[in-house]
This record gives sequence, C-alpha cells and structure tokens, in this order.
Amino acid sequence: MSEQTQADNKNANDININKDSPELKKHSFEAEVAQLLHLVTHSLYSNADIFVRELVSNASDACDKLRFEATNDDSLYEDDGELKIRIAVDEDAKTITFIDNGIGMNEADAIENLGTIAKSGTKAFLDKLSESQKQDGQLIGQFGVGFYSGFIVADTISVESRKAGEPADKGVRWVSDGTGSFTVEPITKETRGTSITLHLKEEYSEGEDNYLDRGKIKRLVNKYSDHISLPIQMRKEVWQEDVKEEGDDSDAPAGGQMVLTDEWETINKASALWTRSASEVEDDEYVDFYKNITYDMDAPLTWTHNRVEGRVQYTQLLYIPKKAPMDLYTREQQHGLKLYVKRVFIMDDAEQLLPMYLRFVKGVIDSADLPLNVSREILQESRDVKSIRDGNARRILTLLASLANSEDSDKQEKFAQFYSEFGDVIKEGLGEDMGNQERIAKLLRYATSTNDKVETSFEDYKGRMIDGQKAIYYLTADNLAAAKNSPQLELFKKKGIEVILMTSRVDEWAMNFLTPFDGTPLQNIAKGAVDLGDLQDEAEKAEAEKAQETMKPVVDKLKTALGARAKDVKVSTRLVDSPACLVIGEGELSPQMIQMLKQMGQDVPESKPTLEVNPDHPLIKKLESSEQSDDNFDKLAQVIFDQALLADGGQLEDPAAYLKRVNELLMR
Repeated sequence: MSEQTQADNKNANDININKDSPELKKHSFEAEVAQLLHLVTHSLYSNADIFVRELVSNASDACDKLRFEATNDDSLYEDDGELKIRIAVDEDAKTITFIDNGIGMNEADAIENLGTIAKSGTKAFLDKLSESQKQDGQLIGQFGVGFYSGFIVADTISVESRKAGEPADKGVRWVSDGTGSFTVEPITKETRGTSITLHLKEEYSEGEDNYLDRGKIKRLVNKYSDHISLPIQMRKEVWQEDVKEEGDDSDAPAGGQMVLTDEWETINKASALWTRSASEVEDDEYVDFYKNITYDMDAPLTWTHNRVEGRVQYTQLLYIPKKAPMDLYTREQQHGLKLYVKRVFIMDDAEQLLPMYLRFVKGVIDSADLPLNVSREILQESRDVKSIRDGNARRILTLLASLANSEDSDKQEKFAQFYSEFGDVIKEGLGEDMGNQERIAKLLRYATSTNDKVETSFEDYKGRMIDGQKAIYYLTADNLAAAKNSPQLELFKKKGIEVILMTSRVDEWAMNFLTPFDGTPLQNIAKGAVDLGDLQDEAEKAEAEKAQETMKPVVDKLKTALGARAKDVKVSTRLVDSPACLVIGEGELSPQMIQMLKQMGQDVPESKPTLEVNPDHPLIKKLESSEQSDDNFDKLAQVIFDQALLADGGQLEDPAAYLKRVNELLMR
C-alpha cells in the first residue's frame, strides 16, 4: 500500500476527536449560527443528496485554488501534482470522508472559513483574481453555506487539513456538531489538503436513505459532479469467490462477495462534452449524450452547440426532439434545460432559461456565474438570466430558419417533420416574444385555398399575390375541410385570390398579435367588411348598393325575426353560392374561439354575430315572396341563421328545435 493511500485511509477512517487535549480550543460560531444552521439543514436544501454535490464542489475549488497559487510558486505541489478528489466510506464507523489534495487550510483559515456562516473562501479568493484568471478558473462555490449541507445527514463533522507549503505540524483539526460551537486543535498531517468526515445520523446510515451504500454515492456523483474536470475516486470493489474449506466434498457451489481493494478507481467522466469544441465532437457522441440526458430512445431531430462570449458567458448545447411529448400542452409539464455552473450540476429543469413557446427544447447550459440562491437550487430572475433566455431563443430560431430556408432536401424534410410536431407551439411565441415575432412569423406554414399541403409561408403567399392586392387574406376554421367549404371563401375564389387557411386552435389567438407581416396587413376575411380595394370594380360596387335598397324590407324583417340572436343583418358582398354567412366584428371572438374557451371552463363575454345574406340566392329570394306567412318567415329565418352558424364551425344551442323547423319546412 502506498504512503498516499495509507494517509488517505487514515484520514478517512482513523480520525480521533480528542476532547481532552490541552491544545483543544473551543470557539463559538458567529451570531445566531444555531438558527442559521437549522435553516441550512431543514429549509435551504430540498433534498439530502445535495451534500455530495456541495462537498465535491468544495474539494474541486480547493484543487483549483492550489493550481492558481502554484503558477507563481511551483513548490506548493510538494512533488504531488496529480490533483484529485477521493470519497471513502466506512460502514463500521458510519462515516463518509471527502478527501482532496488541494490548497488546504491552517488554523486561522479554518476558524475564518468554517466558523462563519456564509463566509465563502472561494468568493474571497475570486475577488483577488484578475479577470483573465477568473475566466480560466473552475471555481464553483460562491455562497459559503455548501459545507454546512453536511449537517443534513451528519450529527458531527470533523475536518483535518494542512495548507500547501506549510510544515506537517501546522495541520489543524476542526470539529463541530452544528449546534453553535466548534473546536480546533493542531495536528500533524503529512500530506497537504483537506479531509472532511461526516459522522452520519442513524436515519442516514440504513434503509432507503443509507449513504453508506457505495453504489448510491457513485450514482450521486454521476448525477451532480460527473463533469468536474478533476478525477473523483473511490476504492475499487471486486468480486471474490469464497474458497471451500479443505475436506469439503459437498456439491454446494462456492459463494462470493464484493470486497474492497486498496486500488482507487475514477468514478466520474472528468470531461464535459459541451466544453469541447463542436469540431471535435462526432455526431454519434451528440446523439448518445442526448439520449443520456433525456431518456429518449429516438435520436434528436437536430441540435446546436455554441459558446457565447460577451458580458454573460455561457455554453449552450440545445436539442430539438424528433417527437413531441404526450404532455406538451399540459400546464404541469416539466420543461427546461439542465443547468450547470462550472460543470457542476445545479438543476434539471431550468425553465427560466427558455421561453414557454420553446418548452420542447432539451439540452444543457453551462454558465460561469448565475444568480442562484444560496442552495444553488433555485434560479433567480435577473438581467443575466434574461440574456441567456433570449440568447437561447435566438439560437433555436436561427437553427430552425436554417432548416426552413435550406435547399438541401434532407434539411427541408427535417423542418417539415419539426413543424408537424411543434408548429402549433411556436405560434404561441407571436404573443409571448415580441422581440422575435418577425423571426417566428417567417417560420410559420399553412395550407391555402389553392394548396392543401401545410407548406406555404407568409413570404410565399406575398410572392403569389395578384396585381392590386393590398392585404394577406386568411381564414380560421376547425379543420381543413371546414375552411375549404366556408362561404367566406366564395368571393375570393371567384376573383382568383388565394386565402391562407388556418386550422389550429391557437391560430386565431396568435393572429391578434401579428397584424402586419413585412409591412403588409393581415386580414381575417370572416371579420368585418370585405374591402378588396382595387380588386372590386365600380359596376360591382353599384350593384351592391342597389341590392342594399332592394333588400331593405327583408333585412328589417329578418332583424325582427332573429331578435337577440344577431347583432345586425346586412346584404352581403362576399357570397356567391351560399344563402348566408355569419360575420363578427374586428376584435371579437369567433364561434370556434368561443367554443374553445367554454371547453376550458372560462367565462366568455357575450358576442353576437352579424348575419349577411346573399340577395341572389333562391332561398333569400323566397323570403321576399308575399306568399310567405309570418310563421313560415320566422322559421325560415331561424334555419338560415342556424345553417350559417354550422357552416362557420359553431354549435347550435338547441339542435332539436333546428331539426323540427327544418322538417316542418320540408313537409310544406
């Protein structure tokens, strides 16, 4: 067994807390520490596992501090330049020990850094570094409370340390039960660095919460600290077969068990894929990493890997999945990115780093510094967080635009696949992300009155607009069939004007925020009056005015018959083949939107449509007949209104009454 291994094992297993030593000095924690420790161990951290992350991070910091200091004084390495972190588990003593060969502490350091809550040695060290050194460092801890997370699982913590460059007899032992005081005493420590030993509470040394389980500790290291650049080591376990006693001739097979060896093995990868240059990473590596962090069996559709420089520095590795999750539209759905700070895992679903309309994006963000709360578990809103969120949004939208605008058929196919899965979600961005509204609008694709495929962009539509057309015309409906057969399209078909058909429930809401596109206004042909401008000649306008006068008696009678059902009745200029249609005013809700909101349990403000009638349709002409009784007129008026409502995607309040009226009219 090597001298280093012997020293490590002594640190891990043979710590002697001698309370009767004449050199033992008792100190009190600074003001109200008992309350603060209670807060740290009971409220600050949401789960006990965190202590592994925090103590490993502290050990990593200590090694990085040594590396910095040794740039000016190489002797600090003491002929041991292989920086590492070791974790030793002693089932008999019920202890876990975190060992590093970093910068270490003397007595004054221990009192200052361990005896004061929220007194971060890392923070003080950072303040001394130049800007260039800060950029090169892998320092993690900034808050000064991570060490005390050990008291979540331990009733006593003992620390043995010696500062690099100081004599062996200048070591120090620090011991506390976390109740308000601690002791320090000088010790002889041959090796530099620090060992922190947690004497576990009974409930954390057995059962499901047993932290003496080496497998559990390895899993926690893999989860939280897998990508720390230093090797994290534990003693290697090997399978050993039992040897039968001499003379045992039974057929019973020899048993076996796992036994610890004196060999230390590295349990972390000590390398983060996202920290490497994109040119150095193979596609298979990106795919494997995606599957590892998402548990998705399918490869991602595409990804982007980028290092962002500037006031806020961070690395982004963002993936777009191939398939939408089942809970994509569930409000309680977990979403967000994995957040690392200096390669230390902080949180799984950092939703603040993505706008809501990009909630399907998966990946990793690694930042040098972010405003976390002191437990590093809650990300706080700040200018830096907003900057990263905006940067992520721009990056994803740029990636999607590169697919959409590519002449490569594979990339076009990828965009088509993306849009079929997530197209409706990004439409939400029109109302949520005004800064990127134009970028989002350029990605949207629709079917039209001349093309059933969902592939027409607003730019494509503008390129096909006929001479004299001043607006982008669109129509919302429940589905493509309903849209294609809408009475609202009749005039546009007659004039040869293409209309965008929007068939998603989010479309009408989204279009409230996108009034012009690239300087061209958007007009819902089912809202307000149809103004075709130069596309309507003078003869048509004169004919429409004449019809208004001729139909006035019938219109007035229809208003009376429909009563409160209709806001108004007008002679239509948009109908060719249908007898009537419903029109809503600008800013009012369509029947589909009203229906959707009611299904969501929301109160919907009362909204009445305007009935427009086609003066040339035989059914409307029948209303003019003097042979119609008042009773027949009223029934026919109600049927015409109900049919217009159904054609517009609305629902009848009383379907039975509608059928009764239709049957009565058919039998006459």
